[in-house]
Amino acid sequence: MGSLIEINDTLKISKEEGFPCELHLEDYVRDVVVVTKEFLRIEFSFRKEGERLYHRPPARVFLVEEIDGKWLYWGHALITRLTLSDGMTQGAFKIIKLYDPEYQKLMTMNEAPADKSYF
Repeated sequence: MGSLIEINDTLKISKEEGFPCELHLEDYVRDVVVVTKEFLRIEFSFRKEGERLYHRPPARVFLVEEIDGKWLYWGHALITRLTLSDGMTQGAFKIIKLYDPEYQKLMTMNEAPADKSYF
């Protein structure tokens, strides 16, 4: 018996898994500049079931928030730490780019799997 390790270019996490709890779409749309300054380059921890590998710096991954099964593309992140153990993936990431709200909506609508777009 072996283990299945996925290789991802997208870090899709819910707030329970480590997406920043203070980052909300409504706040971001209202004041892009302030929210962007608040969250860029800060390190956040995450934890997901299953073993996953992500692109390591300097390559970026897409940062997606999972909200009630729907995908919301936020921008780009760098995975700064990664540990795979006992069927779990734990790590840390830094947000390096947040999409403009209009582009965020288009990205989400065009890149999320069928029936998974937040919009």
